[in-house]
Amino acid sequence: QVQLVESGGGLVQAGGSLRLSCAASGRTFSMYVMAWFRQAPGKDREFVGAIRWSGGSTYYADSVKGRFTISRDNAKNTVYLQMNSLKPEDTAVYYCAARTVVGQYSDYGTYEYWGRGTQVTVSS
Repeated sequence: QVQLVESGGGLVQAGGSLRLSCAASGRTFSMYVMAWFRQAPGKDREFVGAIRWSGGSTYYADSVKGRFTISRDNAKNTVYLQMNSLKPEDTAVYYCAARTVVGQYSDYGTYEYWGRGTQVTVSS
């Protein structure tokens, strides 16, 4: 089992920045990919980005490419989501996810472990 805990959400004005953290514990050696998803009220869960645990390759949704950056600290078993140039449409609950198997990065159905989420609100 892998446990994930997100932190760092909050209220920010448009154009501002936030950094989310996702701390992993448990069988972290088995992780293959960690990812961030988000879900706005009344909308489906949306892929934001992912990072390979080994190697550190990153993948992003077009909607955040160039504004968001995912990084990891293997020693701390923590993944970060640096969000810059935030827009009101980025408002959502942001979830950290992890999986131990190969699959499509953007497919939330392939992720085995999820955090409880952290709210990000961007005011205009």
